Amino acid sequence: MSSETPKSKKAEGSLETVEPVGKRVLIRKDEDKKRTKTGIHLPDKIEIPTLTGRIVAVSAEVDRNADYPIKKYDRVLFNPKHGIPVDFEGDNRLYVIPVEDVVAIFRRGDD
Repeated sequence: MSSETPKSKKAEGSLETVEPVGKRVLIRKDEDKKRTKTGIHLPDKIEIPTLTGRIVAVSAEVDRNADYPIKKYDRVLFNPKHGIPVDFEGDNRLYVIPVEDVVAIFRRGDD
């Protein structure tokens, strides 16, 4: 007979998510480049830091505000100065960023 209760089994199988609050967005930072534009491979310890990423989640406050034309899956340029890393995955590329630190959105001509 198992000492686990049905409630503890449910908790183990549930998926944990991160939802930003206030004027914040959740960004998955793009991987740092390991090759220069001219094709030179960089050693593992030397990487070109990126300041771009994809919006994973938008807070309800930002979503309701027409002054912020940001939506889920947008590719953005951001200032990481006030970003908070989310220790949620092994690669630790998720960051909660104040919406004011999103400085540009990459758009295609048909968007």
